[in-house]
Amino acid sequence: MNLEALGWNEFFASQFKPYLGQGYSAGRVSAEFKHLYNVITENGELISGVSGRMRYETSGPQDFPAVGDWVVISGSGGERATIHAILPRQSKFSRKMAGKTVEEQVIASNIETIFLVSALNNDFNPRRIERYLFLAWESGANPVIILNKADLCHNNSQKMADVGAIAPGVPIHVVSCVNGAGLAELNKYLGKGHTVALLGSSGAGKSTLSNCLLGKDIQKVNEVRSGDDHGRHTTTHGKLIPLPWGALLIDTPGLRELQLWGTDEGLEATFSDIEFYAEQCQFDDCQHQAEPNCAVKKALSEGKLDNARYESYQKLQKELDYLSRKENIQEYLANKAKWKKIMKIYKHNKHK
Repeated sequence: MNLEALGWNEFFASQFKPYLGQGYSAGRVSAEFKHLYNVITENGELISGVSGRMRYETSGPQDFPAVGDWVVISGSGGERATIHAILPRQSKFSRKMAGKTVEEQVIASNIETIFLVSALNNDFNPRRIERYLFLAWESGANPVIILNKADLCHNNSQKMADVGAIAPGVPIHVVSCVNGAGLAELNKYLGKGHTVALLGSSGAGKSTLSNCLLGKDIQKVNEVRSGDDHGRHTTTHGKLIPLPWGALLIDTPGLRELQLWGTDEGLEATFSDIEFYAEQCQFDDCQHQAEPNCAVKKALSEGKLDNARYESYQKLQKELDYLSRKENIQEYLANKAKWKKIMKIYKHNKHK
């Protein structure tokens, strides 16, 4: 398989130039495990680990390879290789890592399109779709909403309208892997050399959709629980799958917890309808509370904006503000510890 078939382009070729003539080669991460990675190269798929120097120089989880990354490797002539660097990412879908630490977790990288997969059965949740949309816009890739399991729902038109109201301008497709409805429409996103990531909660049917698009069962599929339609983690590790006609598909684990990671730009893109009215407020820093001539409050009272959607907007804004404060505190503590260490060394040397 040549690199172009894996999504290699002029951008990555340019970033790889410093490594030319040094015995290195390039490959793309197809799967991520604990401390090990599968990397697809022109010579086949290799098991790889990061070099000691790279491990030492990383500042957090975001600096380690993720599925979709282009990496600089050595030892590509055998079955194992060593990863020395990650080429700059053109796009990345990230979330805050679960737990109390404020660290970025990259789920998939170098993707052109994100299929945000949501089931149409009892697990259908527009508020969750908004969260995915926020992170999709932050990623730099183009979001496409896939409403899956159409065969299990009889009010698909209404649910499609509900999603359309919270995702202005975003393509929406209603599909079923049972009867094949809507699947042909997805082919336009799966061009040769293009990478599409499937993202969604457990039980949304991502692995089943992967198998349908691939034309054979390559991803394991589990049944959802009958009581609440919640799914088990069918895909436990992200995986990049080359499709027969040249597109690349990244199936990701179901995300039960989707904590935000990003900036106000993603919020503005996700809630463009609210931002439209916010720009008409009298004050640039209007909080849409008790300020006079607030266009957002007026739109809410006139029914031009949905109250539930506005509450979701406020909740996500508060999460981003909290995340920003936590990041600033951690940065302050890290700098304080750094200078404390420097002064300790200085005093030690001064008294010699």
